[in-house]
Amino acid sequence: MSEFKRVLLKLSGEALAGEKKTGFDEETCIAVAKQIKQITEKGIQVAVVTGGGNFWRGRSSHTIDRTKADSIGMLGTVMNCIYMSEICRYVGMETAIYTPFACGSFTELFSKDKAVGDMEAGKVVFLAGGTGHPYFSTDTTTALRAIELECEVIVMARAVDGVYDSDPKVNPDAKKYSKVTYQELLDKKLSVLDLTATVMCMENGVSTLVFSLNEENAIVNNVSGNITGTIVY
Repeated sequence: MSEFKRVLLKLSGEALAGEKKTGFDEETCIAVAKQIKQITEKGIQVAVVTGGGNFWRGRSSHTIDRTKADSIGMLGTVMNCIYMSEICRYVGMETAIYTPFACGSFTELFSKDKAVGDMEAGKVVFLAGGTGHPYFSTDTTTALRAIELECEVIVMARAVDGVYDSDPKVNPDAKKYSKVTYQELLDKKLSVLDLTATVMCMENGVSTLVFSLNEENAIVNNVSGNITGTIVY
């Protein structure tokens, strides 16, 4: 597969925390930023969605209202995007941060035209704050923004190096797919994206590339066509 032209990179909050499991691991984040810089220097346009799990997981709270729990999670992604934006600037890139709600002067309100213009100008665009509504995961945000911004592929850097037919942590004989369809994910209940995001990607023809962030130069290699993970189509 040849290089892509415009991608949406999904980073989990846990990926930003590294082995610390919470907050930010600066060394890990700088390494990710340097890879993002390498692919932008190839002319590939990049948008980024981050999770918020290094700070908060709303669904795991049983003591407060779900809508408020999700609001905290959305703000966690804003913090993550501001931090990663600054790390990207530190390694020499220009960035822009968009949210679906006003955050003072920290971010800009999301606009497809502005975001696409920034990417075409070589900026890394961070998409923070989820959809702005409760009950929608960052998976759904990722699918929505990828479709809106006409990205060719969602690039999903995870702890696992692809999609398996069962949990490789539990089953040592689990089979890794090189390619798998969204319909197979649904039929076999394989955990890659949540249900809403899976259906959105399937209906709109957006592929997802799943690989391990722990591999050396994983983002650069996979986005450049040297795929070590799984393509979901």
